[in-house]
Amino acid sequence: QVQLVESGGGLVQAGDSLRLSCAVSGRSFSGYSVAWFRQAPGKERGFVAAASWNSGSIVYADSVKGRFISTRDNAKNTVYLQMNSLKPEDTAVYYCAAKWGPGSVGDHNYNYWGQGTQVTVSS
Repeated sequence: QVQLVESGGGLVQAGDSLRLSCAVSGRSFSGYSVAWFRQAPGKERGFVAAASWNSGSIVYADSVKGRFISTRDNAKNTVYLQMNSLKPEDTAVYYCAAKWGPGSVGDHNYNYWGQGTQVTVSS
């Protein structure tokens, strides 16, 4: 079993930055790809970023490309999402998710999910 715990959310102003963390435990971290998704009120959960297990490939949603950066620290079993130039439309609950093998943009492909962390961006 794999457990994921997100942290780092909060209330910020437009243009500010935040860094989310996703701590992974329960199994060997290597081999698992970790992705970020988000869900805004009244909307479906959407893809944000996905980093494959070997960090050789990172994919971003067009809406965050150039502003968000996903990194991975295998020594700490943690994945980070650095969010820069935040916009009010980035307001959502952010989730990290894990799956064995290559990453995917489809949330249905992920077996393990964190509880989510709220990010609110005021204008």
